Amino acid sequence: MARTDWNPWRKLLALPNESRTKTLVVAFLVSIVCALTVSGATVLLRPIQTANRAAEEQARIEALVRGIPGMAELLEQSGGTLSTVVVDLETGRAAEDVTSDTLPLALADAANWSTLDAEDDVAGLGQRPDLAQVFLLREDDEVSLVLLPMTGQGYGGRIDAIMALRGDMNTVAGVAVTNHSETPGLGGRIEEPAWQEGFVGTELRAPTGDMRFAVARGEASPPYEVDGITGATRTGRGFTNMVRFWLGTEGYGPLIRAVQRGEF
Repeated sequence: MARTDWNPWRKLLALPNESRTKTLVVAFLVSIVCALTVSGATVLLRPIQTANRAAEEQARIEALVRGIPGMAELLEQSGGTLSTVVVDLETGRAAEDVTSDTLPLALADAANWSTLDAEDDVAGLGQRPDLAQVFLLREDDEVSLVLLPMTGQGYGGRIDAIMALRGDMNTVAGVAVTNHSETPGLGGRIEEPAWQEGFVGTELRAPTGDMRFAVARGEASPPYEVDGITGATRTGRGFTNMVRFWLGTEGYGPLIRAVQRGEF
């Protein structure tokens, strides 16, 4: 008695090439394989793309440090030089075994990224790197100026900026927007030096420690606000949320407290 072959794959292959069933099944299987391949490549390449972007940003940050309004004067007055430190954001301390040169490689590792809870992710990031490069200026062994790179979602897309804080870690010394996708003539005005200069001297927190910084919807009310841009309310809101996130607990908060206590 002949053995009946119940292997469906063999039965499919045995069908003539003109078979509609064979054509549909093969097309379906090919589409599944292609979808899995694309999805896998996306997951594998994302850390590499992020690391490349981080390296580009580091180079741009270093080139723009002295372009922050008032920065040249501050450096000249202090007679100091900026040093670069990679910080572990969770501890607020200098990262062990990671330098500015090895930071891109570290950020290529998905283990060095943290997924943010929705209620904490006011900047709209989704993920936050566990390591960040910051710039410090010291005078007489005390930190007198800190430059903090930050990023967040504006109206048109991602906004990248550097905020310089004085040694009290509560007074803004300057701001530079390094990248944005906001509407030209409206939100795009955040790149104008005249708007950025309005940050100088702005305070971040009330004496109680509560975060008060905001980009106003119109004319600012000092000392915690900067002027808004007419017709760019959502850009201003995005900038506010970006600053509040990065200067809060999930961002540079631990570093800020360490500097204020004289432990950094």
